[in-house]
Amino acid sequence: MIQTPYYLIDKTKLLRNMEKIAYLRETSGAKALLALKCFATWSVFDLMRDYMDGTTSSSLNEARLGHERFGKETHAYSVAYADYEIDEVVSHADKIIFNTIGQLRRFEKPSAGIIRGLRLNPGVSSSSFDLADPARPFSRLGEWDLAKVEPVMDLISGFMIHNNCENKDFDLFDRMLGDIEEKFGPLLKKADWVSLGGGIHFTGEDYPIDRFAERLKRFSGEYDVQVYLEPGEASITKSTTLEVTVLDKLYNGKDLVVVDSSIEAHMLDLLIYRESAKVSPNQGPHRYMVCGKSCLAGDIFGEFDFPDELKVGDRISIQDAAGYTMVKKNWFNGVKMPAIAIRELDGSIRTVREFSYTDYEQSLS
Repeated sequence: MIQTPYYLIDKTKLLRNMEKIAYLRETSGAKALLALKCFATWSVFDLMRDYMDGTTSSSLNEARLGHERFGKETHAYSVAYADYEIDEVVSHADKIIFNTIGQLRRFEKPSAGIIRGLRLNPGVSSSSFDLADPARPFSRLGEWDLAKVEPVMDLISGFMIHNNCENKDFDLFDRMLGDIEEKFGPLLKKADWVSLGGGIHFTGEDYPIDRFAERLKRFSGEYDVQVYLEPGEASITKSTTLEVTVLDKLYNGKDLVVVDSSIEAHMLDLLIYRESAKVSPNQGPHRYMVCGKSCLAGDIFGEFDFPDELKVGDRISIQDAAGYTMVKKNWFNGVKMPAIAIRELDGSIRTVREFSYTDYEQSLS
């Protein structure tokens, strides 16, 4: 058995998402780009590239990774590019998307050789978290004034609009897209392509994917644009677990277990958004608070029900541990970094990366 903690990517589960993405591409005409900000574990790109059109990035490093490890189309976006980055970004990208008109004009000459776009902010989003809401008051994410964008249309050929966040509600997506059309219709008519970003949970169970495909196709036809989607979480949802081992048990008003992992180090988004991890099936008469081994008092995965009493040495699988998780893992407390393993389509498991003290030491100075 592989020594815990480790992330386990199951290619069979990943394939289910890929097949839904392929179906959507075929029925809607939209292209799908993997959002590397959510998931960038390139050891499974060999499977994913057969079902997706390329990658989209949020930094120079992500753009380079997408170009070198995934291939196909490489879209580069950043909230702000530095002068020393721009030439290298352009060398890796097929399209570059600027966050503001100021950045577009600043880097007009160095980016002249590739396709350019601009981010638009429609002022509405599906986010229930202010922290993640691109349309929050005083947002820096994209241009919102049609009158200011009109004069730079000769410098760009398309737009990126990212205003969905964990949106499982097709009707909400439909209404927000209608808002976008109403606000930016004259600009969209002049574009060749439009990326509607990520955050749309169209690979989830019971999502009306055919209605979604029809809406995308209709949008594409109305404005004569190539539609892009940037699925992150939708690409890898329910494909990956974080495998951990119980190290200790105690009782302090509740039954607690301590595992050889840390929510702050290995599932940081849960801590940031104050959400519980997931354990399946989460049923049974024995309830435990599962705690991480770092010194942070709130290092708690959550409370879960188990069919049997837990004991030291038992293993627990924390579900849905890929999106915005593996890309955010860190060395807090020097806690052992989880290895990365892959369950192949034939059921065999191989370890693709282990981390050592040297990795910890060299991540510092």
